[in-house]
Amino acid sequence: MAEIVNLRQFKKGKAREQRAATAEQNRALHGRSKSEKQRDKLQAENAERLIEGHRREMASDPTSDES
Repeated sequence: MAEIVNLRQFKKGKAREQRAATAEQNRALHGRSKSEKQRDKLQAENAERLIEGHRREMASDPTSDES
């Protein structure tokens, strides 16, 4: 004989599973610890400093019309 299922409870359980799956995806995408955020910020700052240190500055731009 088939098991009797309350449809309201079944729908609520299904919705609960869907919310849990969405929450898991969001944790994987956005959930980072404070130390990970600080590490990434320091790496970005170091990369920016390295790029700025290697930037060439032109004394005079031959294509400018400032003269």
